[in-house]
Amino acid sequence: MRAWVFGGQGTQRKGMGEDLFARFPEHTATADRVLGESVAELCLRDPEGRLGRTRWTQPALFVVNALAQFAAREEGPAPDVLAGHSLGEYNALVAADCFDFETGLRLVKRRGELMAQADGGGMLAVLGLTIARVEALLRSTGVTDVDLANYNTATQVIVSGSAASIATVRTAVRAREGARCIPLATSGAFHSRHMAAAATEFAAFLAGMEFREPRIPVIANATARPYPPSGVARLLVDQITSRVRWHETMLHLIEQGVGELREFGPQHVLTPMWRAALAEPRAVDPPAGPAPLAAPVPAAPAPSAADPAAARLGSAEFRADFGLRYAYLAGSMFRGVASVELVARMGLSGLMGYLGAGGLPLSRVEEAVVQLARTPHLDGRYGVNVLHDMSDPGAEEALVSLLLQQGVRHIEAAAFTTMTPALVRFRFRGAHRGPDGAPVAVRTVLAKCSRPEVAQSFLSPPPQGVLARLVAEGGLSETEAAVARELPVAGDICVEADSAGHTDGGVSLALVPVMTALRDRLTARHSYPRRPRVGASGGLGTPQAVAAAFVLGADFVVTGSVNQCSPQAGTSDAVKDLLATLGVQDTTYAPAGDLFEMGSKVQVVRKGTLFAARANKLHQLYRQYPGLDALDAGTRRTLERDLFRAPLDQVWKQTREHYLETGRPHEVDRAESDPRHKMALVFKSYFARTNRAAQEGDPAERANYQIHCGPAAGAFNGFVRGTDLEPWRERHVDLIAERLMTGAAEVLRLRCAAYG
Repeated sequence: MRAWVFGGQGTQRKGMGEDLFARFPEHTATADRVLGESVAELCLRDPEGRLGRTRWTQPALFVVNALAQFAAREEGPAPDVLAGHSLGEYNALVAADCFDFETGLRLVKRRGELMAQADGGGMLAVLGLTIARVEALLRSTGVTDVDLANYNTATQVIVSGSAASIATVRTAVRAREGARCIPLATSGAFHSRHMAAAATEFAAFLAGMEFREPRIPVIANATARPYPPSGVARLLVDQITSRVRWHETMLHLIEQGVGELREFGPQHVLTPMWRAALAEPRAVDPPAGPAPLAAPVPAAPAPSAADPAAARLGSAEFRADFGLRYAYLAGSMFRGVASVELVARMGLSGLMGYLGAGGLPLSRVEEAVVQLARTPHLDGRYGVNVLHDMSDPGAEEALVSLLLQQGVRHIEAAAFTTMTPALVRFRFRGAHRGPDGAPVAVRTVLAKCSRPEVAQSFLSPPPQGVLARLVAEGGLSETEAAVARELPVAGDICVEADSAGHTDGGVSLALVPVMTALRDRLTARHSYPRRPRVGASGGLGTPQAVAAAFVLGADFVVTGSVNQCSPQAGTSDAVKDLLATLGVQDTTYAPAGDLFEMGSKVQVVRKGTLFAARANKLHQLYRQYPGLDALDAGTRRTLERDLFRAPLDQVWKQTREHYLETGRPHEVDRAESDPRHKMALVFKSYFARTNRAAQEGDPAERANYQIHCGPAAGAFNGFVRGTDLEPWRERHVDLIAERLMTGAAEVLRLRCAAYG
């Protein structure tokens, strides 16, 4: 089944609908007549800054959503079911033919006017807590005028109430729960009892209107169930004061067999909520919603017996330690591209992968690891990526604390240049001595390295200063620290050659032998009871490449780019369609958004996107100019038109708010006293947007897609051309692993036979 969903207030942006107004001139003229002004002028240029104000936001967004839906109807089949978040529900009802475009616009215009009059309240997003915990917290604070407004995901709840009470709740969330909460930029306490007057007036406005029965089922916000044949007006009135039951709506769609969801709106915020619902083993604390669901992660085929020749490749000790059929791992990919579904499929197939936690909020990571821990028969065969961020060490500490709390045993450490206390704490928490007195670490760190000096720090015991600090602060016990002095920080390192994402452009032929020799020297120097293993990654898109890695001395291999073009990868179909067309020549280098100031590089797709050229231009400007105010007028216009689609002053305002809301006021303070740093933060916002656009498959941003990818993807496309794995929808991650490993064993068998 196919669902179409429509975003609500908050998804608007200046420039929305750019390609739609000229395409639908009659509907645009109708909107101008109803609104008494040019809707295109309001959406594209917003000269008076009204687009963020409820009275104008709602009708403008309704028009853009509706035109996008009309375009989709011309291009393909109708959906099987519809839903819309708050305002978006009106677009769903138009798509279901309950009323026409003009009627819907008149309804929304009046709704926006009435809701805008109910000012004085506020709304707060609470992240990382279930709805039951939020309800308990509200009771404990003693506030009596705050309602649950939106139930968006299992751990994303919006509350609505008076400004004073919202401030009380915000303080309580942070002090008692340690969770994130974000005040929303709204003028009133929407979807709460405080909108009762607006609802009463809206009911009077609807009196006497007749609405048709939905031709396509529409899931109502107020009930999380389909609209009945009659009663449209009643539910539209109820919606103004009722909770938006979006999480329950997503679970209902899953329960009904929806497998494909398409989001309409200038910014895609509902698709991640859909993915979060898919990743749940069952509904979490649903208030009067559907019955709990079984785990939605599709069961992988039963693990086939390992091919004997492929099972001999690499280190037998490595396979035994992780419980794997092959010495093969699926590496993490940024912002959940290495998804719960991908990692679970690997584990259920007797293999292993690492969740792409880099760039995800802590609440999303918690949801994911809880889901993995509850997945039957996974038996601990999963890990989580820990991506070092020099600008925010507190985030690394919080992630490690979460992983320890949730019992995660394996992490993949990436982008580290120094040894951090958080990493050492994870590795040696629970370390002890075995019956024979030998040091034992119960958790594993797989360190991705492309430089020998970084590898040396991971292959050595932790620095004494770090251990002393951890003991003094209670992060490790004296016993754990004593064991740590006799073991390397990483039991396994992975040599990163010319790979996707962060890369120094290294060459496996040179790096793997150097790293294995370094490993052997350090093992002898420190008298380790077990030799650390060395793996290889980067460029592994064919059996020949995998075979070469093992010939070089790799104990295991780690793939990345090839897994991004699989049904399990947490990125958009638009990205996968593009990846499936790549050749080995279709990638290039661009600045890394997280290490922008340092000039570090990532490898990205070049074909079909302007991201690399534009990102390199931003870094060139960063090096050339001391700040945004120094940019010449022509350059500034180009950036505002082509890259940011907004004035740079507005981009800075939004960037500033983001850093304040995410607990990094020091970055704002530095930027306001250092124009160069301010320019860097503004430019880095482009990298965040382009990565998100690619993952969500935003068609309006296609030219800006940022897709981390190495040449292995193009090599794999050539390898599977003309086979059953040529369509990417058949490229399940375990089948990719099977094909590469058995193919590598065959390559080596033939080579051995050829040389007698």
